[in-house]
Amino acid sequence: MTLCRVALASALALICIGDAAAKDVGADARRVHEEALVLDTHLDTPANFRRPGWNIADNHQHEGDLSQVDLPRMKMGGLDGGFWVIYTAQGARDEASKRSARDHGLERLVSIHEMLAAHASELELARTAEDAERIAASGKRVSFISMENAAPLASDPSLLTAYHRLGLRMLGITHVRNNDFGDSSTDPAGAEWNGLSPAGRALVEAANRLGIVLDASHASDAVFDQVLELSRAPIVLSHTSADALYDHPRNIDDARLRRLAAKGGVIHVNAYGGYLIDIPKIPEREAAMETLGKKYGPEGQLSVEQARGYLAERREIEARYPAKQATFDHYMAHLLHILKVAGVDHVGIGADWDGGGGVVGMEDVSALPRVTEALLAAGYTQQDIRKIWSGNLLRVIREARAIAKD
Repeated sequence: MTLCRVALASALALICIGDAAAKDVGADARRVHEEALVLDTHLDTPANFRRPGWNIADNHQHEGDLSQVDLPRMKMGGLDGGFWVIYTAQGARDEASKRSARDHGLERLVSIHEMLAAHASELELARTAEDAERIAASGKRVSFISMENAAPLASDPSLLTAYHRLGLRMLGITHVRNNDFGDSSTDPAGAEWNGLSPAGRALVEAANRLGIVLDASHASDAVFDQVLELSRAPIVLSHTSADALYDHPRNIDDARLRRLAAKGGVIHVNAYGGYLIDIPKIPEREAAMETLGKKYGPEGQLSVEQARGYLAERREIEARYPAKQATFDHYMAHLLHILKVAGVDHVGIGADWDGGGGVVGMEDVSALPRVTEALLAAGYTQQDIRKIWSGNLLRVIREARAIAKD
């Protein structure tokens, strides 16, 4: 069998696995899942909204991890909605770069609103917890908006008010590098501010004043500690896993989990394989992937047609240099550990879809009923599962709004 045929067989197998994951869930688990309001706190799907030929109304399952969320698969997996992410990569911090980040953030916000306007019969913007419940009851998909990395605000932090008016309800401080507001958990240079910068402290206060939920995923431990201390509202981790199971700077330790819970916060468990288990790098694979990236350019700019060629070549590389992969069992181990430590009132789901999330056995959102089935098997009740899928998140959104009113 040629490498191309191996790649094609592998791609078809992944699609079949996803279909089977959705169909093989028992009737009781399916009922519990469908009766819950199912929300995910970290949908990086807006990265696809500007791709030529890409439409959220189409099923893009054939694209694998290039596209894990669309309306057909949301319906298949019982995903009622979540937070569409305004993600901005952390670049240089000179004035020109800050203006570029500002423009990028606003453009991505516009792309979310354009998508919602184009599919108004299927999706609707949510600004409050009550909106989410009303929208889901109407049969539409709930569309909150969040920001991952506050870099678009660096040139003018007062833009946060404009973002809020246009629907922003969750704000992540950093991404993989330090920025003007605080330290990242993964910057190779180490700490710059020893937590939040003065601008970061002001940003926390501004978010509280507006009723925007603060998100400490990607932030350093010191930033987490300081945001938890300074915020008058509970905070969240929108997509983070357990340090106790895999010691990674992006994960959170049990002591901080308990402190998050004690202050009413919620951790939403990530399905990014590299944060669930140790995946050794294969130099030849890394070099081949780098060459492929240079050939095609950023994944978020590939047309649907270009993606076919890119994926064929990428799968050939993957077949030539197979790497260790995280599985659904690894994901559930993190989720169950975090539930044990933080308690059922302080845990949710934020799988990092379209941002690197997904594991073998849960490749896209169509497989989400598997999580409900596994939670039932672990002894969690229907009421517990409703809290995990959205109840805890909506409580935090309500509390943030109430504090803003005060």
